[in-house]
Amino acid sequence: MGTPPGYRPSAWVHLLHQLPRADFQLRPVPSDFAPREQSYQQALLLVASLAGLGLGLSLIFIAVYLIRFCCCRTPEPPGAKSPPPGGGCATWSCIAALLVGCAGIGIGFYGNSEASDGVSQLSAALLHANHTLSDIDHLVLGLVERLGEAVRTELTSLEEVLTQHTDLVAAARGARRQVEAVVQQLPGLAFWRGVPLSLLQVAEDVSFVEEYRWLAYVLLLLLELLVSLFTLLGLARQSKWLVVLMTTMILLVLVLSWGSMGLEAATAVGLSDFCSSPDTYLLNVTQEETGLSSDILSYYFLCSEAVSNPFQQRLTVSQRALAGAHSNLQGLEREAVPQFPAAQEPLLSLEETLNATEGDFHQLVALLHCRSLHKDYGAALRGLCEDALEGLLFLLLFSLLSASALAAALCSLPRAWALFPPRNPSVSCSGSHLSEPLLRARLEPAPALPPPPRLPEKTPLTSLLGSPLTVPVATAPRAQRIATRSCSPQVLGLGARCNGPSVPGGSCLPPCGHRAVLPRSGGSLPHLSCSTNSGEGLK
Repeated sequence: MGTPPGYRPSAWVHLLHQLPRADFQLRPVPSDFAPREQSYQQALLLVASLAGLGLGLSLIFIAVYLIRFCCCRTPEPPGAKSPPPGGGCATWSCIAALLVGCAGIGIGFYGNSEASDGVSQLSAALLHANHTLSDIDHLVLGLVERLGEAVRTELTSLEEVLTQHTDLVAAARGARRQVEAVVQQLPGLAFWRGVPLSLLQVAEDVSFVEEYRWLAYVLLLLLELLVSLFTLLGLARQSKWLVVLMTTMILLVLVLSWGSMGLEAATAVGLSDFCSSPDTYLLNVTQEETGLSSDILSYYFLCSEAVSNPFQQRLTVSQRALAGAHSNLQGLEREAVPQFPAAQEPLLSLEETLNATEGDFHQLVALLHCRSLHKDYGAALRGLCEDALEGLLFLLLFSLLSASALAAALCSLPRAWALFPPRNPSVSCSGSHLSEPLLRARLEPAPALPPPPRLPEKTPLTSLLGSPLTVPVATAPRAQRIATRSCSPQVLGLGARCNGPSVPGGSCLPPCGHRAVLPRSGGSLPHLSCSTNSGEGLK
């Protein structure tokens, strides 16, 4: 068997081709590519089912782990504030698993691109081969029509002009026979005409399937990327509802990853069997689909010196006939034109037709050579057996990393979830939320206030004009109502200002929910404000 130019089975092809195969009864199956045989189909299905076995084992392991975590967890003592042991390690292990999954997603994008490039190269090679075969058909059809028109018009006119000279008529009829011989030989060169197999249709079908395959993998990769990012976001925000939702999505993506792994493994094994010896299978299939002879197919698939050109005899006969017709017309031009000037015009037209025919004939000989089609055959094999197979292996690695990372994340998420603190309640009158340390500070009981000093009913003050003024001081009920006011939540922050009433010593009244009990016996508080910023005292 000849080797296509530039193609040699890679090490991955040899390695995958050497793997043992077995059918459903575990009987060994040969590694030869035979997709129509039931035993070989069972062998590939058995390879794909290994991924299903891995999915089942991983789900059982995850279920056992979660049941053990939920049912066998030691209860925490009441009032314990320290996190359970190993909680931080569980969170970081979940994050590490998701990051490994993200790295696998990058590998998956690269493998998907490589596989798409390989299939695109296959489609391009099929289109170029179809173009070559179409050119052969068009050239043969054009040559037959041109030479047939020349026989019907120019040669007939020439014979009518040379009717009076027997020798010249015999020479013209000899040229006619030679041209007709070429016309008889040319249709046999268009070997692809009438073949039911269309390379253009095959290329379109391959491109159509590859487009949806590429899109499906892109959606799978984006889904896993979004699930990983939102899971990391839920861990960072300590959002339980987001983590629960992403846990469900992780389970779905885990099933999809194992399924894609089985499909990729079976495809890679079958493709390695095909790429190890593609000539034999393609020869048999093409002969069944097209009905062409094995000599023609072997010539183009193998393209070696051991296989002769099946069109060589037809080409030689046609070339000799064209050369003989051209020689006869040159002799007629030398002998008939001086005697019959009317023969010059059909002779010149015939010379132009033969010159154009010889140019197209040389182009046809070049197209019929095996180099062009065999080069397309090698390009198709390189795209399918090198780039596409490499992309499949990268996708297989992505699926393996993804399944492992997602399984580890499913085992770590419950432990990380158990560390989430309860949601902070509303601790301010305006509905704002405070952080955990501030919440504990707000919930502590306020210290008891010292009894306020008894002040006189009227306090003399000096006005700007120097005259004494008397300002009534709030009575006890008024002071009690003021004491029930709440300070703004800003009193707990640095540089905050309390706009409520103050007590001696520069401290503000307790916040919401902690009412200070003030004595009612004639005592009252100054109707003034204090500020922690300016440090003002009582005025």
